[in-house]
Amino acid sequence: MEPHLQPLVSIIALNYNQTTVTCEFLESTKKLTYRNFETILVDNGSNVNPTAQLKAGNYPNLKILLSEKNLGFTGGNNLGMLHAKGDFIFIVNNDTEVTPDLIERLLEPFYEDSTIGVVCPKIRFFHHPNIIQYAGFHKMNLLTGRTWAVGSKEEDKGQHDGSGPTHCAHGAAMMVKREVIEKVGMFADKFFIYYEESDWSARIIRAGYKIYYNGKGLIFHKESITMGKESAVKVYYHTRNRILYMRRNTNKFQLAGFLMFFTFFTFPKSVLRYTLKGQFEHLKSFLRGTFWNVTTSSYSPV
Repeated sequence: MEPHLQPLVSIIALNYNQTTVTCEFLESTKKLTYRNFETILVDNGSNVNPTAQLKAGNYPNLKILLSEKNLGFTGGNNLGMLHAKGDFIFIVNNDTEVTPDLIERLLEPFYEDSTIGVVCPKIRFFHHPNIIQYAGFHKMNLLTGRTWAVGSKEEDKGQHDGSGPTHCAHGAAMMVKREVIEKVGMFADKFFIYYEESDWSARIIRAGYKIYYNGKGLIFHKESITMGKESAVKVYYHTRNRILYMRRNTNKFQLAGFLMFFTFFTFPKSVLRYTLKGQFEHLKSFLRGTFWNVTTSSYSPV
């Protein structure tokens, strides 16, 4: 594949009761210098049908898919991928704003190495535009089931402008080669939200592809730099999916080590913390997330 061929890129974004924010994202795509793209907007069962507001923006090549219910990050993006026609699929959060040359930058590594399956740009915080959120991911700690972003909360002084393979893609902005989806499949719907990109990245790497970070590409993310208080819903999915990820992506010895760590350290520490803080909804969510894994298979559906 040659750069001058300008392959079709399918941009997929989700909307859930954030139509104004979504329109801000779509406005930013008007500035893209790469023009051979379609945009697929999946509405995840918003309270108000966003179609009229989205169409009023006169966004080119926009396809709107309406889901009757919230399919989560996994199901919503999977629905978008089913309708995508592009040779490359750019999965991107609706609370981001793109830079003009982003698509070219994301495509560049694919021309140079056929084993690259996913490319991610540098992500900075929109409201703190010189602070890095993501410049790749460190390797997953198989004892704790956690990882963290390279460059997280660092001032960008060019220290992460280099490019190369990384351990995990970032769900807020990831360009995926269609061949990868055809070989590996889409997001595991079971995750719904959180850890889904970690699971997909692990499957993609096992299939022989590289996850690649291109420090020349840049996108801005409106996520808070502090994140604020953790909701009970987030506790549930983080707990549930942390264990689920480990069940799906480790061997029996690695899983045994993680389960011992979780049982004798994470579990009592979390129960004590939520109890002492009087966060009983959080405690209930933590317990539900933990014991969900006792009764549910890790592999059906994918």
